[in-house]
Amino acid sequence: MSKSKIMLDFSLLKTNANFRAIFIARLMSVLGIGMLNVAVPVQIYELTGSSLQVGFAVALDGMGMFVGLMLGGVLADRMDRKWLILASRFICGVGFVLLALNAYLSEPSLWAVYAISLWDGFFSAIGLTALMASIPHLVGRENIPTAGALSMLVVRIGSVISPAIAGVVIVSFGVTWNYTLAAIGTLCTLITLVTLPNMKPEKGGPQEHPIKSLLDGFTFVFTHKVIRAVVALGTLEAVTKSIRILFPALAATAFGGGAFEVGLMYSAVPVGSTLGALTSGWIRGLRRPGVVMLITAFLSFLCVASLGIMGHLVLMLGALAVFGYLGSIGGLLQYSIVQGHTPDNMLGRIGSFWTAQDVVGDSAGALGIGVIVKVLSPVMGLVSLGLGCAVATLFVGAGVRSLREASWIDTSLFPPEPDAMKDTKNTVAEVA
Repeated sequence: MSKSKIMLDFSLLKTNANFRAIFIARLMSVLGIGMLNVAVPVQIYELTGSSLQVGFAVALDGMGMFVGLMLGGVLADRMDRKWLILASRFICGVGFVLLALNAYLSEPSLWAVYAISLWDGFFSAIGLTALMASIPHLVGRENIPTAGALSMLVVRIGSVISPAIAGVVIVSFGVTWNYTLAAIGTLCTLITLVTLPNMKPEKGGPQEHPIKSLLDGFTFVFTHKVIRAVVALGTLEAVTKSIRILFPALAATAFGGGAFEVGLMYSAVPVGSTLGALTSGWIRGLRRPGVVMLITAFLSFLCVASLGIMGHLVLMLGALAVFGYLGSIGGLLQYSIVQGHTPDNMLGRIGSFWTAQDVVGDSAGALGIGVIVKVLSPVMGLVSLGLGCAVATLFVGAGVRSLREASWIDTSLFPPEPDAMKDTKNTVAEVA
């Protein structure tokens, strides 16, 4: 296999101006949110000296995000997705401005930080669902794997860079400037996003009651065999991501280490994830992505189980990097299959469920792992979790034939274009 087929294809950024605008805005947004994820805990701890208060603010942000995902999914299937994206980004930017103004006060309000955390979590989720639903419209469903990989890459890079930037800004100028820069960056994304075309859902989107719209979305997920199986695998993977809560205990009990070893463990997974995004070019040529998705999930769970028997830190770091790589590839396959098997007028709701599943699975996993290690040791907890999820993957693979035979796109929903139309479309893309 040639290097060009292995490495991620960046040509979509050159040929598709709309996706390029989203890519730039997404990078700026990830950097801003990453800076806030550092600034808010730092400010609250400075004001209260309480880790519990920090956790409360994070929980409020998560609550706002969950509600925003549910509502955002319905709105994205009813309204023009372009204006949802613009409105949500503007409102988030206003929230960041309010955080900066609050930080300028001689006695900043703690309750203001709480309220704005809830505010920003809610509106950022609405914008995210509209953005996810717009991708197939902007790049074409045949380019979803590449667009997903590029989006994943920008999130991974931003999540690594933004905390470092935030730390430097806070040390040099204080949290006020951190909020200010995040606000400026977020509001600047409007300049790139305003160039997007209007994106109304096909058939005008559902017009029934919002609760019925949500129920229809859940019904679609649980009656569509392929998507139901993909969601089940995604939930298992979200649960295993929670193994990070065991890193401090493993560093102390398995290696006799401390903060340095813990930091290396936390870094190993995103390093592997970034490598996975960069070298994901080969997946576009897959004829049966569902089979590869099952294999990557099974191997990633075996990596989790192997962590429990690793007797050397270097081996554990390697296993964590492989876990990150497999999770990156598996997540990209899951995202692409879901997008390719969902009708346009349900993309918002299914995308919101997909993101919410990751949030809920991660939280439930953290709680479940905490309970497991109360009964077993951290080492045996990892072995049990990894093997249990691996066995569950085998059952999913064996029981859902349609997943094993799934292609990128459900041709019953999206019939292939005639060759002449494909040629015309490619020519227009090249000219653009």
